[in-house]
Amino acid sequence: MLLGVDVGGTFTDAALLDGERLVTAKAPSTPRDQSEGVMAAVDAVLERADAAPADVDRFVHGMTVGTNALLEGKVARTALLATEGFTDLEELGRQARAELYRLCAAHPPPLVEPELRIAVPERCGPEGIIRKLDEDELARRLDGTPEGIEAAAICLLWGFRHTAHERRAAELIASRAPELHVSTSHETAGAFREYERCATTVVDAALSPLLRRYLERLAARARGNGLPPPDVMLSGGGAAAAGVAAAHGSWTVLSGPAGGAVGAARVAQSAGSPDAVCLDMGGTSCDVSVCHDGRVRETGGREVGGRALALPMVDVHTVGAGGGSVAWRDAGGALRVGPRSAGADPGPACYGRGGDEPTVTDANLVLGYLDAGSPLAGGVDLDRGAAEAAVGELARALGLAVEDAAAGIARVASTEMARAVRVMTVERGIDPRALALLAFGGAGPLHAAEIATELDMRRILVPPSSGVLSAVGLIAAEPRRDLVESVLLSGEALTPAAAADAVERLAARGRAELGRSDAEVRATYDLRYAGQAFELSIPGPARPDPEELRGSFDKAHDERYGYSDPDAELELVTVRVAVAGPSAELPRRRETEGERAGSRRVAFGGEHVEAVVVRGAPGELDGPAIVELAQSTLVVPPGWRCAAARDGTLVMERRP
Repeated sequence: MLLGVDVGGTFTDAALLDGERLVTAKAPSTPRDQSEGVMAAVDAVLERADAAPADVDRFVHGMTVGTNALLEGKVARTALLATEGFTDLEELGRQARAELYRLCAAHPPPLVEPELRIAVPERCGPEGIIRKLDEDELARRLDGTPEGIEAAAICLLWGFRHTAHERRAAELIASRAPELHVSTSHETAGAFREYERCATTVVDAALSPLLRRYLERLAARARGNGLPPPDVMLSGGGAAAAGVAAAHGSWTVLSGPAGGAVGAARVAQSAGSPDAVCLDMGGTSCDVSVCHDGRVRETGGREVGGRALALPMVDVHTVGAGGGSVAWRDAGGALRVGPRSAGADPGPACYGRGGDEPTVTDANLVLGYLDAGSPLAGGVDLDRGAAEAAVGELARALGLAVEDAAAGIARVASTEMARAVRVMTVERGIDPRALALLAFGGAGPLHAAEIATELDMRRILVPPSSGVLSAVGLIAAEPRRDLVESVLLSGEALTPAAAADAVERLAARGRAELGRSDAEVRATYDLRYAGQAFELSIPGPARPDPEELRGSFDKAHDERYGYSDPDAELELVTVRVAVAGPSAELPRRRETEGERAGSRRVAFGGEHVEAVVVRGAPGELDGPAIVELAQSTLVVPPGWRCAAARDGTLVMERRP
């Protein structure tokens, strides 16, 4: 049996795979200690499966501990050891404005206070050591460091290539403060660009103590309940043992969204639409990713909460539009939705837990898309009167009828999500009309048709377990190591052998760390034209042909930027290797056909219609209709048709 548990802002989802049988469950999230909600969800899914903890062979966990800590600034007090003269690197950054046309916008403050920045007396260049490390002087400076430090980040110039000084500095810290967590840049983010490497190492050090404490609590709870030690979903879409994740907190910042992206890519491949936009709308936010040929698109780095992370990650764009997003009137009188969320406690007004602010879920209940007589997954009963009262307060402030305000809330939320889809497609040179929209999460299928209509997309996929697909994706996560090496090869130096040597070095290290000599090796090459500042990542074989890489790069450059330069010299900057073990196959069988449960009055486009209500996966069905699935609700507007595919995925297509 394989168990996946994903923590969301409102609910914690669990999925248990036993051969061809997939059992799912939900429990409210517990923000104070996520491990409590995790174990509640585990208990619920084991009870539904009539299984015991000892039956579970693998337990994979996706979490938001690192993300929340980074966004809220609640991290460990951290010192930075940097080459003498470069101790302010994290604060100086790239000297780019946070927003081009808002001069008042600022970058987040540095995580390392000025008094905790320690100058390391050493210097390396691209060819090796220029100034030998003065160990005695460094020891003296370490002894003068203020008390109360929980972690240290070490990032020295060219430390990613020449690691001896970083290793020795870590040994000196360990000899003085063995309880201190130490992150070195060559182990955390071993690629060039000193600012991004430094910022990543600082984040890694600042998050790791917090993450270690959380994972120790979770492992103890799992052990006490008879479960195997948890693996943790990493930001790149692979899973690693909890000890590996605890040692590198930065590797887990996108742990939660990664599970959904991996699960969505698997479903898209199974449903015959391997190229898709994947939209995960939960209670707090909406995550958008793109999969190509059934594999989620990845990136070599991005910003999270305004902080640079030079790490392999699933390429996800997040907006604050979820079921619990609060609707409000801004100073100019406009209706706004999010990014603030009602969260799990008290939650939307209709949850009846003391919330009194209008949310997207309240609006969907007022419009008839949700039904007060059908509890949400997790056993949440909906109070229509409370939803109408909350939306009514906002409606009065806006000078609108209650139902018009509810329709406005739903439309604004859908528009925000459509904008996120454009960021991941149109702004990357991808035509969304050529892709399917795979909608999941507890609230994704409610808004899928409106988003698709705005983007002129004609095909929507909704997995049968859409409400818990992130947990299902954790089950499908492959054991993996992501490794990088900056090689900076161009001209005659860029040969198949030179690139292959770098791949083999990384592959050998990855296989050793994973403990699998037969692990699959996937290579990606960061390429640019000579003189450019940044690169594009191009997948290729372990022994690439430079001419084939050039052809793929020229094509990708033309798609992204509208031109290519086949005559320019090509430069291979960084080699990225993913070393992966086998992953589980998800079941491919159709759910039992649903049954019609009458109809109800629903608002579409300002008009009221009687919509057919189906509980479970339908046969062929024309809108207007509402499909109530186990963990989510699908809205089929007029002009759309819905049917279940052979694997149980619901396929919606717009009628001509």
